[in-house]
Formats: sequence, structure tokens, C-alpha cells
Amino acid sequence: MTRHAPLAALCLVVATALAGPAYAQNDGDSGEKRTRIILGPQLSPSWPGSKELSVGPYIDVSREGVGTEFTFEAADESFGGPLIQSGNFAFGPSLGFIGKRTAADVGADLPKVGFSFEVGGFAQVNLTPALRVRVEGRKAVTGHKGWAGEVSADYVARQGDDWLFSIGPRVTLGDAKYKNAYFGVTPAAATTSGLAAYDVDGGIQSVGVTAGYHRMLGRRWGVAVYGRYDRLVGDAADSPITRELGSRSQPSVGVALSYTFGGDR
Repeated sequence: MTRHAPLAALCLVVATALAGPAYAQNDGDSGEKRTRIILGPQLSPSWPGSKELSVGPYIDVSREGVGTEFTFEAADESFGGPLIQSGNFAFGPSLGFIGKRTAADVGADLPKVGFSFEVGGFAQVNLTPALRVRVEGRKAVTGHKGWAGEVSADYVARQGDDWLFSIGPRVTLGDAKYKNAYFGVTPAAATTSGLAAYDVDGGIQSVGVTAGYHRMLGRRWGVAVYGRYDRLVGDAADSPITRELGSRSQPSVGVALSYTFGGDR
């Protein structure tokens, strides 16, 4: 969950997760449930291609039946949970957030990209108990107004809920509208900014890797950390915005406490 969410959106995510726990349950779960909340700060790029990092919330809310392990969720996933779950396959909605980018933020007279609220879905499959593959696609209804997506895979090692380690590759994608919002320079913007005009095609934006770790410190409390590194590639990397004002390196890191309540661990 590396995308920054304002407080109102954050409250919506928590409320949705608590109000609709059945979406994230395994088939056959019944009876008493328990809830785990992971909350802390994270540093991530202020917008795609930014060289500056901003502080945002690192949050996850999970519910499972007593006696059932919490389902693995990568720390950098978009907000959402399964609506359909059958065997090793799951499908559901996903939400993404990207903060606004102004001319003052980027350091050149470029068009503003407003706060982007992305709505879409994901599909994932557990190829083995230790290997999960996930695909996401989201359409921004505000801000950049384009399509963004990600393909990811995670290797997961765990000892029940006592500790869990995950690591895996990431490939981020975007359509031309999305990528031009952050990496393109129109002829008009070239005149005002001094940057060369530049048009961007849709496709792969970056490749990277994410690792995460969660460990219980007692019956209720635990600690979670994650790190992610993405490298812009192709026309996103070659954009004059990236080369002169941003960075091809896109790191993220988060640390949080977890608290589990309801039922017994």
C-alpha cells in the first residue's frame, strides 16, 4: 500500500474492512472472528517519477475465523479484499490513491495533476502454498484519469501467524493517458517549462521488488516492516521530467505495529 491516502479515504478503507469481513474469509469459516490492524508510517515517492519522498499511512486490516491463519497480503497491495474466492483463486475490488502534483512540487511550470482516486479490481492465484501471483487494474476517476496496473508475484514463508516473510518482483504499467500525466510534456508545457516536448506511450512503467516481514511480539501485539524498490524503464525513464526533475529510482519503506483482537490467537 504505497499510495498515499488522505485521512477521509483512510477512514473509509478501515470502515469498509470492518463492515465487510466476509469478503476476506476462507470458505467454511464460521463462528467467532478475530481482527488484525497494522498501522504505521511509510515513505514513498510523492508521485510517479518523483525524487522526493512523502510520509503516508501504512495500514492493513484483516479478519479471519479463530483458528485460521490470516490470509497473506503484501504490504504494497492496493486497498481491497476478495469478493469471489474459490480454491486458490480470488477476485475482488481494488482502490488506489495518488496525491496531487503541482508545478511548485515538480519544480517547473507543468500542468497540475490533481488528486487521483483509482477504482478497479484484482485477480490472484496461489500456484503453491508459498507462491502467489496477482494482477491489478485501476481506472482513475479523478486526477490523471488513466488506467494503471501491476503484475506481482510473492514467495511467502511463514510459521502460522507467529512470523511471515515475503519477497517478490513487481511490474507496474499504465496507459498513455496515465503516463503522459506524469512523464509527458506537451508543446505548450515545453514553452512554459523549458523542457523538451515529449509524448509517452502506454506500457511498462517500472520493474522492481518488494520484501515484507511481520512478527508477533506477544499474544496481541506485533511489528511489520516492508521495503520496495522500483526502477523506471522505457519512455518513463527517458522523460525530461524524470531526467531533469525526478528520479528513475523509486524506493518505499514502511514500519508499523500490529494489534490483534477478538478471539484467541
